[in-house]
Amino acid sequence: MAALFDTRPGFVRHLAPGLLLCFTVAAAATFLGEHYGAPVMLFALLIGMAFHFLSTDAKCQAGIDFTAKRLLRVGVALLGVRVTLDQIFALGLGPVLLVIACLVATLAVGVVIARAFGRGRAFGILTGGAVAICGASAALAISAALPRYAGKDRDTLFTVIAVATLSTVAMVLYPVLFAVLGFDDVESGILIGATIHDVAQVVGAGYAVSPEAGDVATYVKLLRVTMLPVVVVVIALVASRMAQEGAAAAPLPLFAFGFVALLLANSFGLIPAAVVAVLDTASRWLLVGAIAALGIKTSLKAMVDLGPVPLAIVVGETLFLLALAVGLLMLL
Repeated sequence: MAALFDTRPGFVRHLAPGLLLCFTVAAAATFLGEHYGAPVMLFALLIGMAFHFLSTDAKCQAGIDFTAKRLLRVGVALLGVRVTLDQIFALGLGPVLLVIACLVATLAVGVVIARAFGRGRAFGILTGGAVAICGASAALAISAALPRYAGKDRDTLFTVIAVATLSTVAMVLYPVLFAVLGFDDVESGILIGATIHDVAQVVGAGYAVSPEAGDVATYVKLLRVTMLPVVVVVIALVASRMAQEGAAAAPLPLFAFGFVALLLANSFGLIPAAVVAVLDTASRWLLVGAIAALGIKTSLKAMVDLGPVPLAIVVGETLFLLALAVGLLMLL
């Protein structure tokens, strides 16, 4: 991380072209997302992939890699200012138990499905965690904690695309499904918050049902988000002690500890509201920039070459999470 704060002119000039490319793509994606109501992350990925030819350009490569790795970790750490302990405690015990059960089960099923389809354990953890926790942000954080292995960047990019796309589909279909199943607004809010991958789509689906459902969905989703640092720390600690299919051991995730530190500081009012707003905005821009960098680093051909198996794995995890959440809510 020392290089992150290196301010030598030569170092800055070395990174500048790649940084400018990534954050230009991020700005374009943000503009399109705000004006057309589509996921910003998905726009950043797709636009970034259009510039794949620059991923090996000598002037751009260093800045692209810096954004995809180091700035990604900073962005994940800054996510901690979005959540407080009060928000966690306000949810009560029922949704907490439901979310924890769904998280553990979906991660386990992700590994089982991935191995059944001939993919590695790391792919199951990556996709299962993204489905179970908070979509693209979880995929990025978990990817940063996993050890290096062949195809890791490609798998991360695929996971982000898959969960962003499935979240958009779920945003449209789930409110209708839960109404047909006879759930009231509160129950629908719990299920929406517990099953849709990305925060923006949770909010959209919840408030499409009713203001009450939207509030409940948002709270439940925040609970899932608070599970992210715990999962990331556990993954990194396990990965640092176990070889994963020829991969090197992963370092301790300092960015995850940063997430927890900011969460606690914000919960106890140690961070002024104006600073929280700035850090929240910085986190969003850094994550969108990192997604753009991952898009630039991966070719469309490489994605197509993955075949239907990875998509089947993510769809399977998504359907499992949906069925489990509905079943558990009926039992509670």
